[in-house]
Amino acid sequence: MLQSAQVENQSGMHSSKAMSEISGSEFLAFTLGKEEYGIDILKVQEIRGYEAVTRIANAPVFVKGVINLRGIIVPVVDMRIKFNLGDPTYDQFTVVIILNINGRIVGMVVDSVSDVTTLMPDQIKPAPDMDTTFNSDYLIGLGTIDERMLILVDIDKLMTSPDMGLVDHQVK
Repeated sequence: MLQSAQVENQSGMHSSKAMSEISGSEFLAFTLGKEEYGIDILKVQEIRGYEAVTRIANAPVFVKGVINLRGIIVPVVDMRIKFNLGDPTYDQFTVVIILNINGRIVGMVVDSVSDVTTLMPDQIKPAPDMDTTFNSDYLIGLGTIDERMLILVDIDKLMTSPDMGLVDHQVK
């Protein structure tokens, strides 16, 4: 059972990377339902076991609520609800990945985390253009490791999208 793990976070990386720039990058692999996803490890601040959250009135259904993380109030998003992947269940494997997105701390509930994987250029394929509930604008590509496939998510774009409502948007 994963209680809490600190993940070293290095700053200074930009999220809008071309595929050639992300080659050799490390991704944190996590599961939602039967699928495995990957996010840039540099965006991960820490991984915590799931704990009860404080609900916020009128928040979108995918925003579970907030937690107090060492004095910082952190919104927590359940990704199974966000991606319409069925009713979430919370057990000993459920974790909250604490992300640092442009200086804003956000929690992301996932079914479990598995490992940190380094992907080389030949292991990253472009995401196919499909009409799915998951907006392909948030995909970096598909990472392949032997028979395993990771759906690589641009977590910056996803968490800062207007439909998430987690980050203030300035008119440019």
